[in-house]
Amino acid sequence: MDAVAYLRVSGKGQVDGDGFKRQASVIASFARSRKIKVLEEYRDEGVSGTKPLADRPGLSRLLERVLSNGVRVVLVEQASRLARDLIQGELILRELRDAGLVVIAADSGADLSAGSDEPTAKLIRQVLGAVSEFEKSALVSKLRAARARIRRTRGRCEGVKPYGESEIERRALARLKQLARKPRGGKRRSLREIADTLTAEGFPTRSGRPWSRSTVHSLLGRTLKA
Repeated sequence: MDAVAYLRVSGKGQVDGDGFKRQASVIASFARSRKIKVLEEYRDEGVSGTKPLADRPGLSRLLERVLSNGVRVVLVEQASRLARDLIQGELILRELRDAGLVVIAADSGADLSAGSDEPTAKLIRQVLGAVSEFEKSALVSKLRAARARIRRTRGRCEGVKPYGESEIERRALARLKQLARKPRGGKRRSLREIADTLTAEGFPTRSGRPWSRSTVHSLLGRTLKA
């Protein structure tokens, strides 16, 4: 089994201390005992455990990497290295679960992504689920209202055509698939590297702007399902 490791210390003064060394040692020992190969290590230096994922450069890079290389296991020394704030912890775990990742605490072997049975954590998950359901229902209602308005004016709701309708877009998708494949004996390209290559080779995006990681991720997921 392949995995990546996530390490974090809160204070700038801890960066040169033994925090990272201790965390790496615990993770390495756990990985050896479970025959797990740690491919890469990602760090957030001087980043509070109350910060969201978007404010953690190391964790953001980790997520980008695993989305492009197929690794689905993340190792942390303990739950507090992922987050010290319960709400942020649940939000981060939700994002990682949605990406298909399993997060394991090396000190206990616990699967953090399975979700805690602690009442407060369960309440947070329920509230987040209710908000998500409300947003989905609200979107469906807006779409129905829009279609009704169009029907009343004898219009037709066709939506936005998917990327890949034209010949140049089909060639761009083919090149995207090619770049996403792991080279024989080489390292799989990151989403950023794929985006930069497509831009440099002159393939167009729908918006006319340069290719971004999010656009590559979205189209790559769509082509893999096709």
